[in-house]
Order: sequence, then C-alpha cells, then structure tokens
Amino acid sequence: MPQSTFASDIPTAGAPERGAGGSQIAIQVLERAMLLLDVLARQSEPVALKNLAAATGLHASTAHRILNDLVVGRYVERVDSGLYQLGMRLLELGSLVKGRLNVREVAIEYMRELHTITGQTINLSVQQGDEIVYIERAWSERSGMQVVRAIGGRAPLHLTSTGKLFLSVSEPRQVKAYIMRTGLAGTTRNSLTKADQLERDLALVRRHGYSRDNEELELGVRCIAAGVYDDTGKLQAGLSISAPADRMRDEWIGLLQDTAGRISEALGYERKVAGA
Repeated sequence: MPQSTFASDIPTAGAPERGAGGSQIAIQVLERAMLLLDVLARQSEPVALKNLAAATGLHASTAHRILNDLVVGRYVERVDSGLYQLGMRLLELGSLVKGRLNVREVAIEYMRELHTITGQTINLSVQQGDEIVYIERAWSERSGMQVVRAIGGRAPLHLTSTGKLFLSVSEPRQVKAYIMRTGLAGTTRNSLTKADQLERDLALVRRHGYSRDNEELELGVRCIAAGVYDDTGKLQAGLSISAPADRMRDEWIGLLQDTAGRISEALGYERKVAGA
C-alpha cells in the first residue's frame, strides 16, 4: 500500500492531538494510540506497520509496541504479519453509545409530554458502573424546584429510584457485591444504608414494576421511576419524575409507567398484554 495514499491525512506525533474543547491530550501514549486508530479508521483495507509508522511520524518499534497493546484490548486486529485493522471492541463500544443515544432521542418528546401533564422534572438515566448517569431532562421554572443534577451528573444506584430499577434486575450476587463495594453510604436520614433495607425495597420494585426515592438522595425531593426496555427486553434506562416531597402524587405512577412503556415500544420492545 503506497504511503502517499494516507500519510499526509493526519497530524504526526509531533503535532499533539486536541480534544473537542481544544485541550491538548496530556498522556503521550494515548495521543499516539489515537493517531494510529485514526489512520486505521481512514483505510478500508488492512494497513502495514511501516505505513502506520510513516503516517503517524512514530518509530516503527514504538508503533509496533502500541499496536500490540491495542490488539490485546481488541481495539485493533492483526490480520497478517505486519498488517492491522480496527478491532471488534470498537464496534461493541460504538453499539453501546448508539443505544444510549437512541434511547435519548426517542424519549425526549415523550418526556416533554409527561412534563407538560405533571408540571414536574422528568429525568432519563442509564447505569454506568455503581452509579446512574442523567442523560436527558425535561423541566421548566414551574417544576417547583431547581434542577440539582445536570445532564451528565451521577448518583449512587441505591439512593435513586432509577438506580433501584437496575439493582432490582441484577443477580443476587451482583447486588451483594455492590453492597460490599459501596458500603451503602447515605446522604440523608432517609437513605437506605443497610442491606436488609435495600433488599426489602428491591423486592417491592420487582413486585410493583416501579421504584421510589423517598428523600433518600436529597431531603425535600422525591422521585418515582419506571423502566425503559430495548428490543431484546433488556432494561436500557430509567424514566423518572422528580418533585418537591409535598407535591409528589401517586396518581402519576400509572402515567409514568405508560410513558416508559411507549418509549420502550418505540425502541422495539413488545409489551406484555395483561391476561395474554
């Protein structure tokens, strides 16, 4: 493969890569790994080591060492001696990102509709490790409370209504491991800080199909959440209503569950019909 087909298309290692915000990447090996991935991404066929080195401005031995690590992580595949292409791990990660973006895009109109009806803050959250991450929100000044956690904010699973949804569908051993890792640290007097308390609450979630946060994360704020499922039946996200404690209404539960169900159907999930 002629070097001239791509060697001039990307910056060399002497020109540090910059992120979306214009900040320079601080760790040199990451910069070099990204340069190598960028080259591979631009090529439809496997690329020879010497061409990768030339395109990135790296010494062949340096490029070879980094590529070996990327191969171990499955970010790159070695298809022949000295030939490389992007690996399946990138496809897996891309699918995860795509799934999370899709649920956000599908959910936003339903969230706005639910906000219009209830007047309260509507959240969409996903699990990431031992926390939930808020990925979308519908709210307005009439919600009656300030938005405390912005999009991208995080909170422990056991202190949030959505987090309890994810714990409720986890294997018992996974729940026990979570308890051991986190120690069930609390933030208010209502926080569930003991294993038996959490287990009882998760049993209620499984029985009723929705979950509650009774001022467990923040005093003065209550939440209810229902699950959003993808086409495989996997819990993809949690849809929740957050409201000042004295404004939360149980009559919103059915509305919340129906909205979450409609979002799930839009993602390809087939809802079970009662009595079927």
